[in-house]
Amino acid sequence: MNKYRHYYSFNRVLLLILDVTLIAFAFKLSNLIRYGNFELDHQYNIFFVLFALVWWIVSGFSNFVVRIDGFLPIDRRLSNLLNVFVMHALILASCIVVFNLEQLSRLLLLYTYLSTALLIGFSRLIMFQVNRYFTNSDMAHTRYVIVGSGQAAATLQQTLSNNDEIGTKFMGFFDDEADMSSPYASQVRGGMEELKDYCLQHSIDEIYYTKPLTDEGQIDELTEFANDNFIYLRLVPDFSAIVKKDVNVYFYHNIPMLSVRNEPLELASNRVVKRIFDVVFSLAVILLIFPILVPIIALLIKLESKGPIFFKQLRPGKKNRLFVCYKFRTMRVNNNTELQATKNDPRITRFGAFMRKTSLDELPQFFNVLLGDMSVVGPRPNLVSQLDHYSKVISKYKMRHFVTPGITGYAQVSGYRGETKEVHLMEKRVEYDVMYMANWSLMMDMKIIFLTVWNMIKGEKNAY
Repeated sequence: MNKYRHYYSFNRVLLLILDVTLIAFAFKLSNLIRYGNFELDHQYNIFFVLFALVWWIVSGFSNFVVRIDGFLPIDRRLSNLLNVFVMHALILASCIVVFNLEQLSRLLLLYTYLSTALLIGFSRLIMFQVNRYFTNSDMAHTRYVIVGSGQAAATLQQTLSNNDEIGTKFMGFFDDEADMSSPYASQVRGGMEELKDYCLQHSIDEIYYTKPLTDEGQIDELTEFANDNFIYLRLVPDFSAIVKKDVNVYFYHNIPMLSVRNEPLELASNRVVKRIFDVVFSLAVILLIFPILVPIIALLIKLESKGPIFFKQLRPGKKNRLFVCYKFRTMRVNNNTELQATKNDPRITRFGAFMRKTSLDELPQFFNVLLGDMSVVGPRPNLVSQLDHYSKVISKYKMRHFVTPGITGYAQVSGYRGETKEVHLMEKRVEYDVMYMANWSLMMDMKIIFLTVWNMIKGEKNAY
């Protein structure tokens, strides 16, 4: 709801300021435990700035860290906070190497992380309880009524009640044509004639109008009444007859528009964030890993079989545009490049099988990322022949091409990798690809990358 936008912005800033304050206290406390005084040396002061900056960046991309409302259960809240600390630690460890801060005391770092985790975790619990007390108090409630008593009204009431974020109190339905046999009949306070008196007697703050928007006279009358009595009027049109799933609502100037697909990457700001991350991450891999691994991999490929080191193949990308996808060659040179690899495929070399198992053959695709043809995380680019086939038999297959394909993806870390002998296996991949598109966040990308690295270490049974 728009009236809460500034509340959440203020809440985000307040919590980040509190976090930095607690981090500063954790640094002082850790230094006292380790060295017996509160004075930090110059290097540790620099590390504090770095520590706080990384925390600000990581938590800024995570709504569950900068919210203290009751939207998430406590166990999910603590689990998410732990995930953010893990991501923060991974990024900070990389920064320590890049900025040459290895002289920092390991014991001091341990004390700092433990005290920071305890202080921030404990502060969230306290603020969560305070927020819960505040939202349950009468003074915090925003009193609202709903005009209408049909399915749209009932769904709205359940949604507002279940997601009681900063304190709302439902006062009843008002409808001249209420179905008194419905489960909500006892909550109908009257018809439209009784609405105005009820609002004034019970200090109603908001009116939600869920009836069809065809009665212009009634809406104008309610608008005038609400304006005269400092009550917010919300029009909640019922699109359930034409839209059977969640939608995004946005405005182009003053024209409301519905997007029937929930896709965070529709927003230009999210695409910019993802692109910046892709470029930085790819450059880090190319500069730090390639000089070590590429010569070794190239030598082993050449020793085992004749042919080029790299394998190039056209793959369909965003909006089905073809691009040249790069990989390390894992097969003996053959003319069946559009044929998907199978278990015990005779075309695959021994070292090629190892690279496929550990995903090392995908490393050259970081150049595809820099070129803009791919992303680090996204739906895996299939063969052109697969695009032609599956787009005809799987209804949502083409949807995965709304976004840039990735080196790794949500489907791959969820166990759907390798040969797709049956249509249902590809359907599951598409299902996870669409889920990724609908739930994208930078934290989700980082989680998928972490799981990909973990799978590389332990090996993938379906990769061949």
